[in-house]
Amino acid sequence: MIRFEAVTKRYPDGTVAVDSLDLTAPSGQITVLVGPSGCGKTTSLRMINRMIEPTAGRIWLDDRDTAAVAPHELRRGIGYVIQHAGLFPHRTVVDNVATVPVLLGASRREARKKALGLLDLVGLPAHFADRYPAQLSGGQQQRVGVARALAADPPVMLMDEPFSAVDPVVRDQLQNEFLRLQGELGKTIVFVTHDIDEAIKLGDQVAVLRVGGVLAQLAPPGELLARPADSFVAGFVGRDRGYRALGFTAAGELPLRDERPVALGSVATGTDEPWALVVDADNRPLGWVVVPSGGALTVTEAALNLGGTLAPTGGSLRAALDAALSSPSGRGVVVHEDGTLAGTVTASEVLARIEAGRAAATP
Repeated sequence: MIRFEAVTKRYPDGTVAVDSLDLTAPSGQITVLVGPSGCGKTTSLRMINRMIEPTAGRIWLDDRDTAAVAPHELRRGIGYVIQHAGLFPHRTVVDNVATVPVLLGASRREARKKALGLLDLVGLPAHFADRYPAQLSGGQQQRVGVARALAADPPVMLMDEPFSAVDPVVRDQLQNEFLRLQGELGKTIVFVTHDIDEAIKLGDQVAVLRVGGVLAQLAPPGELLARPADSFVAGFVGRDRGYRALGFTAAGELPLRDERPVALGSVATGTDEPWALVVDADNRPLGWVVVPSGGALTVTEAALNLGGTLAPTGGSLRAALDAALSSPSGRGVVVHEDGTLAGTVTASEVLARIEAGRAAATP
């Protein structure tokens, strides 16, 4: 557990970066610090490992006052990941990751063995081990940075906008991989981002900070979206927070329609319904095709309309509604855990479920 008690950072020119911050980051959870530029997110993060010293107040790591621990000793138990990975350019990937175990007394052989295991854990194949950072993509470098931070098996990890320098597709992949890792490792993580969508996706709790380092609200993502503390939080979270909040509400058993999908490579004949769902040999959805009424169409990859997301069974109302709204046919595709087709649902059916849930929750 990390606990801030009335922590303030004031610089010699009088600038207050963090002002009387009281905040607890529970053990084994992800606490995300988010807010506009100048709100003290990174300053707060760096005060935990004493890269920046607080002017006043205390920061506790479990039952230890961090001010009473030598900085080098404190940092041995804290992993640190920054925006551009911060890798040593003259060292190979495996040697970058092995750096910390070697410094802690492990033999080079032991450290490299551990590093290879960590690279596998973060999703990098073994053949990347002997490459240099310049030979990797931005996303791959960030994976190496996470592996290096995990090398000493720290109970605490600090992450300062680690995914902000990569493109949106890679960023989404890294976020998903990060959540998978946290599910396995259960670290105590403080994560800084300026992106409210990232904060809501990753955080067990989200701390919204105002300019000047004042805590505006600390809450789980669902509560933050449903009940922002004031107009500042409401404005920062965004106007579409009602739609985002659906991501924290289980869809339950939806009234799924039994589709009659067509196989890729087959000949589909036209019916009153122009759209036909195409599946592969394992009954996994591939896309939609338009079949002329009364005619026939050979279903090829070139004919596929790839619009529409897939919603998992047992997923959220947001996933179900997005699948329906993004589908060219107006029917959202719902899939089982193994990716096979479960059925389809319309937006009106999902909205009816939302309204029923609100009615049931009304006193």
